Amino acid sequence: MPDRLSPLDATHRSLDAKMVSFGGWEMPLSYPAGTLAEHRACRHSAVVFDVSHLGTVRVSGPGALATLQRCLTNDLTRIGPGRAQYTHLLDPTDASVTDDIIVWWVAPERFDVMPNASNTTGVLSALRDEAVRVDAGAVTADDVTADRAVLAIQGPKARERLATVVPAAALVPRFTVGTVEWSGFELVVAGTGYTGEDGVEIAVPAAGAPDLFQAVVAAGIEPAGLGARDTLRLEAGLPLHGHELGPGITSLQANLSWVVAWDKGDFRGRAPLVAERDRGVTRRLRGLATPGRRPARGGQAVRRGGAVVGEVTSGNFSPELGQGIALAFLPPDAVEGDELVIDVRGSDLGATVVSLPFVHRGR
Repeated sequence: MPDRLSPLDATHRSLDAKMVSFGGWEMPLSYPAGTLAEHRACRHSAVVFDVSHLGTVRVSGPGALATLQRCLTNDLTRIGPGRAQYTHLLDPTDASVTDDIIVWWVAPERFDVMPNASNTTGVLSALRDEAVRVDAGAVTADDVTADRAVLAIQGPKARERLATVVPAAALVPRFTVGTVEWSGFELVVAGTGYTGEDGVEIAVPAAGAPDLFQAVVAAGIEPAGLGARDTLRLEAGLPLHGHELGPGITSLQANLSWVVAWDKGDFRGRAPLVAERDRGVTRRLRGLATPGRRPARGGQAVRRGGAVVGEVTSGNFSPELGQGIALAFLPPDAVEGDELVIDVRGSDLGATVVSLPFVHRGR
């Protein structure tokens, strides 16, 4: 089956983007400036990513809130309409993180649930099953991914430059959701992102996406691809599904217990997650710093005193720090300052356990 194409596919090709297959989509890895330049532009100026490969499952109707409460780990009643929340969908048998999700609460009975690209079908199925199981009343869950594009505009100058294109969008605060008009199109704007920098994500109808993207770039916001998005999220210590989250990995092991609302009542996967909480996790996600430019990579073993004690999940060179950084699952007793060794293609690479994030906003 061929990869899906973003509504901005022709725009990316006109900018000479290097296209790659990712999560069932063909998306830009980088533009001619290159990943390092795009990374630095996000940290010090402003960039725009096409993240249309992320899904949008629209859950609406009077039973929508009850369905999401029973399906996802976090508690939407802690926020309200016009806000966004990070949450997890768990496997009901072992509490593995089936997907990590941002929920945009657009209106009292409308939620735009944003799964990862390859997980949209599974998330849609789980939400529909839960709606039937809890008899939540009139509720619909529809995949509207094909109807829109999503632009992530990120960086310390993102709002300043976006304000010259869509002033109202630039005013949407962090983890707030709003709708604004632009050039005859309704935009849904959320103060969210995946870089560790300030900014917004904008869902725009597919027909308006090329013009909005071009207007944003003309305002001095540089296009950036998946390569920079990955190094930025790693510096920010953010998990990537399929690496730090996925089969066999729970919210507790990933150090994300704050997304679990233990007191809101039952939810999918709660029982096995409570059992793990009560007995204690056997591993926990930690940050590692390595000297020099040589990075660790996912899948490499981590040793302590000659014994393998963990595994790297993501590793790369940090453009901001000028050294290697990595995330790894380590024993719960591993603490900041511990000295470990990573097996990098048959040779040893020293590593130190460090606090997360590696790079703080505004560095």
